[in-house]
Amino acid sequence: MDRSELAPLIDHTVLGPETTPDDVRTVLDEADEYGMNACIPPYAVELATEYAPDVTLATVIGFPHGQHAPDAKRTEGVAAWQDGADELDVVINVGRLKAGEDDAIKAELEELVAAVPIPVKVIIEAPLLTDAEKRRACEAAVAADAAMVKTATGFADGGATIDDVELMSDFLPVKASGGIGSYEDAVAMLEAGAERIGASNGVDILEGAPE
Repeated sequence: MDRSELAPLIDHTVLGPETTPDDVRTVLDEADEYGMNACIPPYAVELATEYAPDVTLATVIGFPHGQHAPDAKRTEGVAAWQDGADELDVVINVGRLKAGEDDAIKAELEELVAAVPIPVKVIIEAPLLTDAEKRRACEAAVAADAAMVKTATGFADGGATIDDVELMSDFLPVKASGGIGSYEDAVAMLEAGAERIGASNGVDILEGAPE
């Protein structure tokens, strides 16, 4: 896969707790130059829409732990869409999933999906889950009519794995995120079934790709 084919599959990401507006502008500049998408904090969506109107923008909801109240997630998602976000990446409530409250997970996701006219990707935080829990999380995402499932926030120990991508791709398109640091890593995830890559070093990944 050459650079031009890979670039639109990458969400070039900056989501750390110290992310400044200048950090966001740098990521947007790089995304624009290389043809990537960008994934940025919610506070910066309006800035990004004005600064880089041609870059596809994803932002995160309920990030990074997913334990916001459902109403707060819905409100945050609507605000991000109104500010100009093209896609939303929402973190599930892992604690409720582990408690067996699958109906609550599904209802929360349904409310967000119904509230916005843009794709919602569901971050299941796979490093914290058993395979059975991963399947239940994906089933909730399917039932809520989500667009994709995403492996991880990058804030838990561990990130995307081949096994997780293969498991999750049985349910919905997958965004592989967490620990993907090279062209070879990205291609391995795509070959396993991922359709999108989330990475903070998108430029490095593309620099390793054939032109």
